[in-house]
Amino acid sequence: MFGSMFTQEHVDAVRAGEIGVMPTDTIYGLAASVDFPESIERLYRLRGRDTGKPFIILIADASDLERFEITLTLWQEEQLARLWPGRVSVVLPCASERLAYLHRGKQSLAFRVPDDAAVREFLHATGPVVSSSVNPEGLPPAATITDAFNYFGDDVDFVVDAGRLESKPSTVVSLEGDEVRVLRQGAVKIE
Repeated sequence: MFGSMFTQEHVDAVRAGEIGVMPTDTIYGLAASVDFPESIERLYRLRGRDTGKPFIILIADASDLERFEITLTLWQEEQLARLWPGRVSVVLPCASERLAYLHRGKQSLAFRVPDDAAVREFLHATGPVVSSSVNPEGLPPAATITDAFNYFGDDVDFVVDAGRLESKPSTVVSLEGDEVRVLRQGAVKIE
């Protein structure tokens, strides 16, 4: 169903609120469904991440943004069509109080439609997931599943092995007004 990497068991694990290591279009990510606030809190503890810093959310396509009460302008739609799928995470306004456990009071969230068909197919089946690099805060991201186990051992519930993955993290941009503003240069160079 998902090529050689993803299985129905992986889908079921995400849908059940489990945390796992999965490949993205850049590097391995620690992933948890956006539908389980307790899993997201567990992910913050696992990574030792600043709890005021929202995670990037991986989505299958731009239509998933509706789940986050995000209304796009025509200009934003045009920019997303140009940037996605791709290794660019886009920060969009999200003021929903219902989603405060995701935006952490920042009133915005970063989304990415990965530039990998198998990953997008997986996300169609699981729904959106929060994703963060596979490393304790301040250490290099895991390039292999062995690296991931060395960092987190049995603290993750499932693993999807895609071999060695080494890349820069995604480029992060915000779409404010009618301007694309680069917040972090990463895998894709944007002027």
